[in-house]
Amino acid sequence: MRLAPASAAYVDHIDKIDDRRWDMYVYSPSMDRVIPLQVIRPADASVPRPTLYLLNGAGGGEDNANWLNQTDILDFLADKNANVVIPAEGIFSYYTDWERDDPVLGRNKWTTFLTRELPPVIDSALGADGINAIAGLSMSATSVLDLAIHAPGLYRGVGSYSGCAETSDSLGQAYVRAVVETIGGGDAQNMWGPYDGPGWREHDPYLNAEKLRGLALYISNGSGLPGPYEDPANALPNAPASLPAQIVVGGAIEAATDVCTHQLAGRLHELNIPATFAFRPVGTHSWGYWQDDLHNSWPMLAESMGLPG
Repeated sequence: MRLAPASAAYVDHIDKIDDRRWDMYVYSPSMDRVIPLQVIRPADASVPRPTLYLLNGAGGGEDNANWLNQTDILDFLADKNANVVIPAEGIFSYYTDWERDDPVLGRNKWTTFLTRELPPVIDSALGADGINAIAGLSMSATSVLDLAIHAPGLYRGVGSYSGCAETSDSLGQAYVRAVVETIGGGDAQNMWGPYDGPGWREHDPYLNAEKLRGLALYISNGSGLPGPYEDPANALPNAPASLPAQIVVGGAIEAATDVCTHQLAGRLHELNIPATFAFRPVGTHSWGYWQDDLHNSWPMLAESMGLPG
């Protein structure tokens, strides 16, 4: 089942970097602006292919901390037959529909854009087959679960890496407010309304976990303890944080999301909803592990889209 399209979005223009890497610019009526998208085309585009929507973290791809700059995604996808669409905006937005425009973060109507406006444009422009999956990390690891809940039938698989599914309890709300308010300078009440209001519960994947039934789910988290990517010999060349910051700050963030992820695992178990959980005994909130998460979740995501793993 696909949601009815919103008022018509359209392709503003496309810059073809090469045969497989395109930068696509799509006008969003709900946000009244053109949204940049980084697109990776399938190895064989001679027939319609499915689409993986891949979301960045808190920076929304607007900084150096994004999938193209921080991972081997182009090499990894070299033989894969999926379209991959990466929004290059969305900083501190949680990729959700905000109730009000924010003085700092502006207008954010990402649920409308990603689930109603964009899919028909992508299917038409890329000749895609209408089968979709979605994945994200950190901030957007929460978002991808929420988007799947609010757009039933749009996605067949979800990859959620190092996120906090709870948004309405004290821990989850503190995490969201740290991203939106402390780091982003916005007002999270412009996003989902008063902190004790229904908007926060409506966007809490833990509370609404029943609506995840039927999806292929891959959910991962590290413990926060240093692991292989905290070894200087294995550090990624473009890492956005120094190794000491990655160990201290990234370790603390990952330890917090690890609590959230274990709670989600318990909730899905209670509901008898199948899901693959990958709990690493080590690992901080950093890109080396998210690159591994994409690799490790690919067979499940590919299968959900009708592709070989």
